[in-house]
Amino acid sequence: MPFIAGSDANEIFYKDWGTGRPVVLAHGWPLNSDSWEAQQLFLADNGYRVIAHDRRGHGRSAQIWSGNDMDHYADDLAALIQALDLREVTLIGFSTGGGEVARYIGRHGTDRVAQAVLVSAVPPFMLKTDDNPGGVPIEVFDGLRQGSIADRSQLYRDLADGPFFGNNRPGANISQGMRDSFWHQGMQAGHKNAYDSIAAFSATDFRDDLARFDVPTLVIHGDDDQVVPFDVGGRASAALIKDAELKTYAGAPHGIADTHKQQLNEDLLAFLNTYKS
Repeated sequence: MPFIAGSDANEIFYKDWGTGRPVVLAHGWPLNSDSWEAQQLFLADNGYRVIAHDRRGHGRSAQIWSGNDMDHYADDLAALIQALDLREVTLIGFSTGGGEVARYIGRHGTDRVAQAVLVSAVPPFMLKTDDNPGGVPIEVFDGLRQGSIADRSQLYRDLADGPFFGNNRPGANISQGMRDSFWHQGMQAGHKNAYDSIAAFSATDFRDDLARFDVPTLVIHGDDDQVVPFDVGGRASAALIKDAELKTYAGAPHGIADTHKQQLNEDLLAFLNTYKS
């Protein structure tokens, strides 16, 4: 299996499909690159080189003890882009991966970046604080930490069976396979890595990172997202990124890479095709 050395010599697994201008996919918590498989296959079939990696401590990447924070996630992404010598890249981040993309641009700039996409993403800042009064109360994230320590296997079941895919909404019919895949990917993540990542995605302030975006940017978010609420995530990010395009998926939950995969695939391809080198 292909690996590169991350920012502090940890092993980062990646999948590299197709040929053409490169697209790099950054996944959500507590998942891995397999969560992007529908988009990776579709975009590779449509003329792009599509690369998806497992974040440190997740999936097949090394379960390194330290550095489970956004700065290291972004530096690992930089190491991947440099190791593969990727240029004119479109960076696409889902949920926590959106934070990874934002922090990458904040720390490393856009010399190698042509476009950016944030999908159900955690920026600009999830946590409710005095200067972010519309954020999510810390008790929500403390509950995730408590659930992770008590029985993380059941925590992932509860997320998959409930808010992640919107399966707790009237009339929802999310397949058992889709929910099982979420649980399976979550259990592949290192316990400490996934635990530490809760703070990384919830308490990292990306507002300054978004101010550094200077490439065409698409923001996609469901307006019934129960994990990263639309007003906290997509709407707020689009307002902070110069000239960002916001696409709102009416009634859509957090996990739109699965529940709305055809719509997402087509929107991503259309955006990719707008780039002229």
